This record gives sequence, C-alpha cells and structure tokens, in this order.
Amino acid sequence: MEAQTILQALILGLIEGLTEFIPVSSTGHLLLAGAAMGLTDPSWDTFTVLVQLGAILAVVVVYFQRLWAVVASLPTQASSRRFAISVILACAPAFLAGAVLHDYIKTVLFETPLLICWSLIIGGVVLLIIDRTAPPASDHDAMQLSLSKAFLIGLFQVLSIVPGVSRSGSTIVGSMLLGVDKRAAAEFSFFLAIPIMVGAFGLDVWESRDLISADQMGVVAVGFVVSFLSGLVVIRTMLGFIQKRGFAPFGWWRIAVGVAGLAMLQLTP
Repeated sequence: MEAQTILQALILGLIEGLTEFIPVSSTGHLLLAGAAMGLTDPSWDTFTVLVQLGAILAVVVVYFQRLWAVVASLPTQASSRRFAISVILACAPAFLAGAVLHDYIKTVLFETPLLICWSLIIGGVVLLIIDRTAPPASDHDAMQLSLSKAFLIGLFQVLSIVPGVSRSGSTIVGSMLLGVDKRAAAEFSFFLAIPIMVGAFGLDVWESRDLISADQMGVVAVGFVVSFLSGLVVIRTMLGFIQKRGFAPFGWWRIAVGVAGLAMLQLTP
C-alpha cells in the first residue's frame, strides 16, 4: 500500500468512528471527504461501508455486558425477549428498504454530492427544532420501549438510506418525537446500529466481492482499526455530552458542513 493510500484510509476511518454515533451522517461525511480527496474509484464507495464495521464493534465492546445479559436471559426473561423483538421490528423496515434499493443507493444517491449537502443542512435545521420542541419524555430506558414505538422509530430510520440524513439522526429525531428522552434515544440508536450495519456490511461484501482485492482489504483493515478506536471514544463520551448540551451542537455542525460542501461544489470545475 502506498503511503498516500494509508493516510487516506486513516482519515476516512477517523471520520467514520467520530461521526457514526452522532446525528451528523457518517456516510455523508465520508462521501464528501472522499470527493474532496479525489477518491473516485468505486472501491472507495465499498470502503465507506466496510470500515463501518469497526465502529459497530466499538458498540458491542462498550455494551457487551448488557447485551450478553439480554442474550443469556432470553429463555427466562420476558423483558429480554421484548427488547430483542423491539430491535428486530425497528430494523425490519430499513433492512427491507436497503435490500430493495441497494443498487440505486450505491449508484445514484452515493454519487450525488449536492443531495448530501442539502440533506445535511435540512437535517441540521430539523435537529435544532426538535431539540427545542420535542414533547416531554415518557420513556427513559432504551431497553424497555413498547413494540409499537420501536417499529415507528424504525420507519424514521428508513430515511437514512439517503446519504446525509444520518441513521442515528433519523432514529434520534423519531424517538424524541415519540416521547423518548435524549439519552435513551441515543442508546437505542446505538443498539439499532449493530444489526443494521452488520447487514449492510454483509450485503456490500457480497455485492462488491469482485472489487475487493488483497490490497483493498489492507486499506480496509487500517480504516477498521482507526474507526474502532475513535468510535470507542465517542460512545463513551456522547451520552454525557448530550445530557449537558443536547443535540443543538450537532445541528449547527451539520449546517456548517453542508454549506462548506455546497461551496466546494461551486468551486470545483
């Protein structure tokens, strides 16, 4: 691997880990960063999906004890079974939409920087509004949401098939509109990330199996490690941050990145 390629993988892995679990759209940031660095090879689009598995592993590590307790108690605890079913119901709409629209997402939506920029800006405005006007919270535990509420949150998650919308952002906004408090909304988005991103990883590996070479896997490995380590830092600090500051800073960040992206597109020949 060339030094420049390794540096690009490091940068993209860092962006993925820092943005996957905050409502700013990791995919949007990765695609815009790739465009800024001139990464036009289709293999880099595959990289943006494969490297996300590192960030997902960070969730598993941080929440391992709680998740393992659920798995171990499935045969005996109704609450564990309900939580497992709630995650399945919340993920089902996105799984279906992703499977049906996979080619369109990769060949059209991923290749439309203007759409990504406007999605970032509009999503930022929505986040600012919801942060101030969300109804009073009635749910404070991400593992005890009703099945109907989990399914409705899953419908919001489908919006994230558009790059720039943000998977975590759409689930957090949906959760808060349905009366879930900020911390629980963020945690539920963490839990949903595991099956969603593992599924996206598996589908993309299969669809791109002819594009993945030994050299490409080396690049992915570099991005994977950086994504995992930076993801750990974000997960461990995010919940405390949003309890103090809310989601408004992320809304402003989305708007700033979207405007910067629009400016970059105007200046690009």
